[in-house]
Amino acid sequence: MDTPAPQPIEISLGEKEAEGTYANLVFITHSQSEVILDFARALPGLPKARVFSRIIMTPQHAKGLLGALEQNLKNYETNFGPLKGPGDGPKNKEMGFTS
Repeated sequence: MDTPAPQPIEISLGEKEAEGTYANLVFITHSQSEVILDFARALPGLPKARVFSRIIMTPQHAKGLLGALEQNLKNYETNFGPLKGPGDGPKNKEMGFTS
């Protein structure tokens, strides 16, 4: 028995969502049935970070996201050169901010 071809999904992007939200920090937690990503922004000199967006997904979708991120970062490095990891930079406790 042949399975039907998947139908394309039309994606719409509202004005507010198209602006995006900057995050330089993500907190990841999980339960047996969910993976929770809290995207936050830490500012220099402030001891608190504010969460701006929470994404909740199934572990299966999180694994798909991981694969998609890996592939996109490989493509990025092919085009722009290798990225430095968190331990590859200067040996200070700053988060990359300069004054």
